[in-house]
Amino acid sequence: MRFNHLDLNLLVALDVLLEEQNITRAAERLHMTQSATSGVLGRLRTYFEDELLVQVGRKMQLTPYARELATPIREVLLTIKSSITAKPVFDPTTSKRHFRLVTSDYLISVLFAQVIQKIHQEAPNITFEMLGPSDNSGELLIRGEVDLMIVPERYIIDGHPHKLLFEEEHVCVVWDGNTQVGDSLTLEQYMDMGHVSVGFGRSRHLSIEEWFMNQYGFNRRLEVITNDFNTLPQLVVGTQRIATMHQRLARLYAQHLPLRILNPPVKIPVMREVMLWHRSVEGDPMHRWLRERISEFIQHLENPSIAGRDTSHPEARLAK
Repeated sequence: MRFNHLDLNLLVALDVLLEEQNITRAAERLHMTQSATSGVLGRLRTYFEDELLVQVGRKMQLTPYARELATPIREVLLTIKSSITAKPVFDPTTSKRHFRLVTSDYLISVLFAQVIQKIHQEAPNITFEMLGPSDNSGELLIRGEVDLMIVPERYIIDGHPHKLLFEEEHVCVVWDGNTQVGDSLTLEQYMDMGHVSVGFGRSRHLSIEEWFMNQYGFNRRLEVITNDFNTLPQLVVGTQRIATMHQRLARLYAQHLPLRILNPPVKIPVMREVMLWHRSVEGDPMHRWLRERISEFIQHLENPSIAGRDTSHPEARLAK
């Protein structure tokens, strides 16, 4: 198909080329040879009358015009995908849709594993791929490469819709044999102890470290940094260390490990978990169905007494 003498199939290739900025990697994603991909780039350069990608040392970089093209081209492709290829009528019992979600192992453990079980009962052929949070999670959603993000509200992306799912408190966890603290915790004790914390991405962004730095102007003594929430309680067992973690996950592990749950010595702000999606899929019937089911199932798991009530309001809040 052509529009103003441009083969629209080339837009898909251009989108990949602008993202990868590498002929070899783009060729692999497009399932083309390197020579064919180079030929496509040549045709695009001729049409747009711009080099688009230029060699700088060992790498290729976007020209200023290519940087201007990147976002509108991605938006056009996402609009085509959501508006033209999406079926207006769907049957969840037969749908074979594949969804990619960004969320943490904490949420999977305390809620989402059960949510997927319930969704499977209504839509047995839907498949899921879970991606952990990373430095480029937001970029993946903006590019339409993930369907949903379920993350703390500080990761909301302007211009894209979101919905509050639930709120979470933080608690402190120590080994039941810890001799440094009893059943309560002072700030001095907290700061004197060695800490186990979670870090994500190349920047090793810590889960609550930034908040502590901003609020009190000092740093915890970090002795262990892990890359997921589920290992936090396991890494304090048999030690004098402490971990600050989500209340739901702490309670789950306290059923199986010798742990003592303590209130933090300072008030840590409530964490609000939101579901975030690209604006282009706002009206996609299957996507909307999935969002509604996730919201409803989480609310029913958190508070079974509300089962059967209307939970579609975007500001519906859960009992902790």
